[in-house]
Amino acid sequence: MIMMRRIARSLLRPIVENGAFFFAMYVLGVLCAVLTLPHWRGAHLYDHLFSELFLDVYVTCVLLTLLPRKVRLWVRRALYVVLYAVGMVDVYCFWKFGSTLTPTMLLLVGETDAREASEFFHAYLTPEVFFSPVGWLLVLAVAHALWAGRWRMWRLANRASLERWRAWEARELRTPRMVRAQGVCAVVVALLLGVSVAQSYHNKVGMTQLMTAHSVGAVEHLLTQKDCGNMYLPIYRLVFSWNSNRLADKQVTQCIEAAKRVTVDSCSFRSPTIVLIIGESYAKHHSQQYGYGLKTTPRQVRREASGRLTKFSDVVTCWNLTSFVFKNILSMHVVGEKGEWCDYPLFPELFRKAGYRVTFLTNQFLPKAKDAVYDFSGGFFLNNPTLSEAQFSLRNDKTHRFDDGLIADYDRLLGDGKIKLKGDSAHNLIIFHLIGQHVNYRTRCPNNRRVFGPEAYKERRPDLNDRQRRIMADYDNAVIYNDSVVDAIVRKFENQDAIVIYMPDHGEECYEPGRGFICRNHSARVDWPLAHYEFEIPFWIYCSRRYARRHPDVVRAVKAAKDKPFMTDALPHMLVWLAGIGSKDYRDSYNLLSPDYDARRPRILKNSADYDELRRGAQTHNTHE
Repeated sequence: MIMMRRIARSLLRPIVENGAFFFAMYVLGVLCAVLTLPHWRGAHLYDHLFSELFLDVYVTCVLLTLLPRKVRLWVRRALYVVLYAVGMVDVYCFWKFGSTLTPTMLLLVGETDAREASEFFHAYLTPEVFFSPVGWLLVLAVAHALWAGRWRMWRLANRASLERWRAWEARELRTPRMVRAQGVCAVVVALLLGVSVAQSYHNKVGMTQLMTAHSVGAVEHLLTQKDCGNMYLPIYRLVFSWNSNRLADKQVTQCIEAAKRVTVDSCSFRSPTIVLIIGESYAKHHSQQYGYGLKTTPRQVRREASGRLTKFSDVVTCWNLTSFVFKNILSMHVVGEKGEWCDYPLFPELFRKAGYRVTFLTNQFLPKAKDAVYDFSGGFFLNNPTLSEAQFSLRNDKTHRFDDGLIADYDRLLGDGKIKLKGDSAHNLIIFHLIGQHVNYRTRCPNNRRVFGPEAYKERRPDLNDRQRRIMADYDNAVIYNDSVVDAIVRKFENQDAIVIYMPDHGEECYEPGRGFICRNHSARVDWPLAHYEFEIPFWIYCSRRYARRHPDVVRAVKAAKDKPFMTDALPHMLVWLAGIGSKDYRDSYNLLSPDYDARRPRILKNSADYDELRRGAQTHNTHE
């Protein structure tokens, strides 16, 4: 009986000795979750918010109880300041910017100087804040402070009464009635803890994996998994954002060191103007150019028929995540070499060093406060001031709802004389990075440019319901709009001495036969259907009439390579050769247009699966069937 009483008291002690802390921090956690609940339809609170929050606050109270009383008092006060402040910042960011704390937000804060910070506070910290959702946290903090202050003043003014109360309490707690009450409370707490541990175990494992990942890319990959950790509290989001920035800083440092080692031995400027168009989420199997039944790429088909555009038949990407792809297609590193992508120079650095003017027009990777980890992971090394200066001569400064906004950016730079296409020194590498067919598909095509409706799929796809057909129509409309954007870019250079390369970052699934979902499957295991739909991509090279006349050797090399197997991690080596840049970082065996190209190099997807082995296995299986 005595043992049971001790266990009961031990279970209740953290709450009894930290009662105000327990209650206030629990209410603070719930308030923050409610006030940052997204406004879109179907949004809901984290499933295990109440149980996991109970566990987290209880464990914190246990740790506080282990401290000496005086130390505990000051630690509690410090926690109050930190947790209230972080909660208010998190709710404020959601109210003002539509996003809770993110790694990009923390990155922007780190790059803000004193003047910019002063201007921010002057512009945004207005009396309106008191009537915003942040006001609820202010009310809680004030009420908490008043309660704590009043209780402290009462204790100081009534020391004798307090001693009598404690003596009465000590006697009363030993009565059978109070012992039974303590037992009931202890049982309730034990049950709540048991439920909380059971419900929050997987989330704690996921959070631990996120916090101990070795790189930002690994963090991003974990976030694609269904059971990834949910940083459901503002303090967790802050720590996660700090850790992501720490990992990014590590790779930025490696990139900067690699940039210092960039050497260019010579440059013939073989191709005066090189244009690289990087698309987004492009399902090869929805391209008319690659045999799709609907006319989704009529302009590219016409250019291919003219002989100026050469379509490549066997190209895959190395990842099905944009940020991973960007790191691989910008770095001179290729999959299978020692080290990481950040240990090697980025190919735009070689172009700048060689004397090319490098223009980067992106509709995705400009830092925005509400960026998710995916955009942060893909853009941190592009937006770092030192690396941006090393890679790019010109950049756009804002994103657009539709990709034709990038063409307007280009026209503006051309009109201002910042891009020069004529003259002996007019050597350009121009990179267009589109948002393409990124989900949500319906937002990727202007309403007045839609061609397909759900009715187009009734006979083609009777297995789909009306909603699925509408989504497929949205995707195909995004594809045909992308066709118009890409063609408009080509038109800008068709009368120049220019070569244009088009490739999307990765494939996409939109209710492919037998698959039943959209976007991508980020399974750690890559099987043949996944490789077929998400890693196979369109790829083509366009040579203007003037370019073909002046560089017939390049045109012949392009035509000869159109059916060779290729993976886009080796793209930089082809681009460096097209520029005529001599550098120790260039390898002939990775250059698709070189006679020494190694067509037998394994094409390893997600660093785990050999694409060609998967394809051979699928072909063998089909043959046996």
